[in-house]
Amino acid sequence: MEQYTAPSYSVVMLGATGAVGSQAARTLAKMPDMDRLTLLGRRYLEDVSGDSTNQHKVDVFNPESYAGYLPGHQTAICTLGVGQPSKFSKLEFVRIDKLAVLDFASSCKEAGVRHFQLLGSVGASSSSRSFYLRTKGELEDGLHALGFERLSVFQPSMILTPSNRYGFTQALTLAVWPWLSPLLAGPLQKFRGIPVDQLGRAMANNVRRSKAGSETLHWNDFVRLSGKS
Repeated sequence: MEQYTAPSYSVVMLGATGAVGSQAARTLAKMPDMDRLTLLGRRYLEDVSGDSTNQHKVDVFNPESYAGYLPGHQTAICTLGVGQPSKFSKLEFVRIDKLAVLDFASSCKEAGVRHFQLLGSVGASSSSRSFYLRTKGELEDGLHALGFERLSVFQPSMILTPSNRYGFTQALTLAVWPWLSPLLAGPLQKFRGIPVDQLGRAMANNVRRSKAGSETLHWNDFVRLSGKS
């Protein structure tokens, strides 16, 4: 009689110290079937532990600094990005949110990673008039061109954090959004705000799904995958 072997997972992450990335990393680290979790970034993520977890400080703009850590992983997750695009020049925004991510993805593809997950943005399109959304769309086009066996693009609208991180504008948004979100029904559901912990869990749990091809995930997918309504 053939013995059943439970599946195990191996994940490498870039950007795990960010708001969403840290939630995803901590969820992954607690998964009993996580065989290997490798976190890459400019600094270490605190309060994450587990026998399967390893962290390495790397230069996110230099693939040679992390290429050696990539082989042997099934899935790569990238949550790298600037928190406040308005605080960065267009050149620096493109360098971080597009070019560094594409370099990471290309290196992952060369290392044999089969599944790539991206934290993107709702409305991303390479034909958008918005510089921010156009850059995000160009990034997605580049990822599709790499030909991963599976590509998962998470497109949240407003990411709701427990505390105000960016000043008055975010404080106002965090106060208003819980009242506004229920009004966004039907096709507008994808514009609903999502709590950061829920989005992080959704990205982590999506690793376990058996699927091939490309998928774009929105608010209703985040809710389903996170296990909370």
